[in-house]
Amino acid sequence: MSDLVVHDVVIVGAGPVGLFLAIELETAGVRPLVLERLVEPDDGIKAAAVGAAGAEALERRGFARALDEQQVTLPMAKAARAGAGPVKKPGGHFSALFVIDQDLQRAPERHSRMVPQEALERILAERASELGIEIRRGVEVEGFEQDDDGVRVRTSAGPLSARYLIGCDGGRSSVRKLAGFEFPGTDPTITGYQALVEFDAPAKLAMGWQRTPRGLITSIPGRVFTAEFDGPPPDRAAPVTQAEVEASIQRVSGTDVKILSMAKATRWTDHARQATTYRMGRVLLAGDAAHVHSPFGGQGLNLGLVDAANLGWKLAAAVRGRDHLLDSYTAERHPVGARVLENTRAQVALVRPDPLTTALRAIVSDLIKLPEGNRLIGEMLSGAGIRYDLGDDDPLVGTLAPDRLLTLADGGEERLYALTEKGGGLFVSPSERSLPPDVRHARTKEGPSTLLRPDGCIAWTDASSTSLDEALARWF
Repeated sequence: MSDLVVHDVVIVGAGPVGLFLAIELETAGVRPLVLERLVEPDDGIKAAAVGAAGAEALERRGFARALDEQQVTLPMAKAARAGAGPVKKPGGHFSALFVIDQDLQRAPERHSRMVPQEALERILAERASELGIEIRRGVEVEGFEQDDDGVRVRTSAGPLSARYLIGCDGGRSSVRKLAGFEFPGTDPTITGYQALVEFDAPAKLAMGWQRTPRGLITSIPGRVFTAEFDGPPPDRAAPVTQAEVEASIQRVSGTDVKILSMAKATRWTDHARQATTYRMGRVLLAGDAAHVHSPFGGQGLNLGLVDAANLGWKLAAAVRGRDHLLDSYTAERHPVGARVLENTRAQVALVRPDPLTTALRAIVSDLIKLPEGNRLIGEMLSGAGIRYDLGDDDPLVGTLAPDRLLTLADGGEERLYALTEKGGGLFVSPSERSLPPDVRHARTKEGPSTLLRPDGCIAWTDASSTSLDEALARWF
């Protein structure tokens, strides 16, 4: 590879996961190169919000104000104010059964952000530009070979070399396929549509989620979502026509409502697959390249952003020679992805239009209304319940720390996340302590001691079953 410039990390895919990973690497002092096959950003229908865990990952890097500025009001909330009916609190839904947001009353800082993916991509692209991260658009990866020194990549724009190659190129990832990652899972059973439309008589469609004898439909002003359980589409990649979306809406809703215009539309299914490992040598996967599932619960963007947060600092350490940290990436993130696949499969099972499912839904609905059931489902959907197994008996170790106000030793106050914007580890403690250069000491006036990894994961507390020295040596 001596004939080519060797990049530290080449990221394939300039969606939110690829961009955030690039920002994480740059924050850690490693310069990435981002390749994107599309000349312009994809303008298709995307996620409407960022889950709590993903939002916190962004806020730890100083994106809170930008997210505040881009936050939108739910169309359902607008409709409710206009007299169209009640609106649920924004706690999400599990198979169209709404989670009452009791946990937000207990921990109001841990909440999803109603920031559309398109806006998030603009925010991330602007930060990447400010940091001087190079993004090469219109470049496709055609093949690559790796050895102990790095990866030689063949692209449509010519060859290049990298120490590590990361696939953030979506559910049909070329990196995953070219590397030979196993991608087992379950086949699709649903044909679904999501579209931005104008109807001739919108009043014919009930607002919100409606489960009918023919499937599932949700309608909010300007947007419609359907699911039919008669098998996958014959060709998911074919252009979506207004006629087929209209036909699906009419079948599921049982009305003769017509579409006057359709600005955008996408076709979706419920196939659920996950790579058996997220790393093969110097090639790694993140986001939809590593796992795909149905959109139920809106968890895909959230899952991918936290993949990037977990991988970024470990990859930066690997570039500097601490390659062993990369082994913990699959170990920590694969179980989280597997659980999302399982809960999306469960949501598909709970929405099927048959009497047996109706009976099961009634029981699950009652369970979700119980405080413990509501907490379980709410933390599952938001990612706030993540706990990595770090081999420590303290239940806080392995969880992702929420933001909080700290009282410092000098009497001042500071938000926890404000101390994490520049990356690195953080030791929060009233005690003096010698620390590695990549760990900052936030000297507090009083209270417990906590060690945070760069991804916000609690690596040690003074109630841990392991020593602080062991935690520092393991992660820093």
